[in-house]
Amino acid sequence: MQIEHQAGKYATISCDLLAYPIFEEEAVDFPQLQVLNEETDGVFQDVLSSGEFKPELHNACRIHKPRGLKAERLLLLGAGKKSQFTLSRLREVAGTAVRNARTAGCRRVAFVPRGEYSPAQTAQVVTEGGLYANYEPDVYKTRDKEGREVDQLVLVAEMAEPAKINSGIRRGVIVGHATNLARILGNEPANILTPSQFAARALQAAQNSALQVEVLEREQMEKLGMNTLLAVSRGSDEPPKLIILRVKGRATGTTYAIVGKGVTFDSGGLSIKPAEKMEDMKADMAGGAAVLAAMTALAQLGPAQDVIGLIPAVENLPGGRATKPGDVVKSYLGKTVEIINTDAEGRLILADSLAYARTLGADHLVDIATLTGACVIALGSVNAGMMGTDEQMIERLRKNISFTGERLWQLPLDEDYRKLIRSEIADFKNVGNRWGGAITAAKFLQEFVEETPWVHLDIAGVDLDHDGRPFAAKGATGFGVRTLVELLS
Repeated sequence: MQIEHQAGKYATISCDLLAYPIFEEEAVDFPQLQVLNEETDGVFQDVLSSGEFKPELHNACRIHKPRGLKAERLLLLGAGKKSQFTLSRLREVAGTAVRNARTAGCRRVAFVPRGEYSPAQTAQVVTEGGLYANYEPDVYKTRDKEGREVDQLVLVAEMAEPAKINSGIRRGVIVGHATNLARILGNEPANILTPSQFAARALQAAQNSALQVEVLEREQMEKLGMNTLLAVSRGSDEPPKLIILRVKGRATGTTYAIVGKGVTFDSGGLSIKPAEKMEDMKADMAGGAAVLAAMTALAQLGPAQDVIGLIPAVENLPGGRATKPGDVVKSYLGKTVEIINTDAEGRLILADSLAYARTLGADHLVDIATLTGACVIALGSVNAGMMGTDEQMIERLRKNISFTGERLWQLPLDEDYRKLIRSEIADFKNVGNRWGGAITAAKFLQEFVEETPWVHLDIAGVDLDHDGRPFAAKGATGFGVRTLVELLS
């Protein structure tokens, strides 16, 4: 989709659809809406007073052949309460416009941004929202494809500030495409996106860019002693890969590492999962997808500091050589782990990867993973869990939520939880009891980051959208890409 801005009045723009957001607090005599009403020769007032359209968030009303406008259709969009209208909401509303345009078969869409935000930020989030909405996960369909992509999105800016707007559009295109890359990866079937293919996609993404990629093979990991990572892959014929990504920052002195869980399919191993909804476990690599996608964006934007991305990519299957409940393995760090439950595999591959990131020079760590069902029970599909020892980074992440739209909720990480993962025969076991499962998983990871400042993001529950939203198709959400890019750029 091509994205551009056009200076001037929205009434003079020729397009298939003109989208205009309306706040709940606004009445027809509001100055901006009075202009809209006059431009449409009273049609807007007729629609509003009839009750056909209420400007609640994401509500929409399409008016064909509106008088006074060059647009073929006018789309009135509910923007919700003005007091709650963040940049994140603006992104969603722009996406809702594009989804409506797709439904109507419109190819050229003009969007009138609302809200008192900078031209660059406005342009960025509208661009991101449009790209997000224009994605449809139908690549494997041979018939009944929708085929209604929007070709052109025009940002209408009466007060032209082309340099700032173009800068925002450029950044929005980079972040928007990166987010969709994570969604594409998350939607891939597990027979297509194997660990080897994951590594190949990373190498492909690095071509002609500032992104550097290295892939560690099983033999190299065996020599390094990454036995908690390798324990997860033992039941699969697919070889494990540790994908290492690097981007140089604008300044030196600090190195961040972002580590993403890359389980391309999780059956639970010998602690096998129920059959119902097991197909969703193709997306157990959503954290790894977010890391790869964020690193492709950072390679174009330039991070503030050096960034390393690590993606341990494995399959977790119950083969003849699979790890058994009760097995003990020695980690890369030398600490021993009793594996009580082979379905608690994400923390095992992250443990070695986080420890190795420190060896590579990282002095700040972030991991992102679809780690625990317990986090879904605690927070549902609204917020991701956030825990860690780096309170400064946690506060930065919290402040970014209104912009990224990716909601995070901090859970405690008290030392008292540590006793729940003590093992009788090893240093630790990989699960505690059924209580506080998201926290005990994080406490397990903390043993491998030790004193390095660290934040853990548990994105189980927010990685997939089963219902679809007014601004997005069903499937993988790409959660975490905007969060990581905003944090590190």
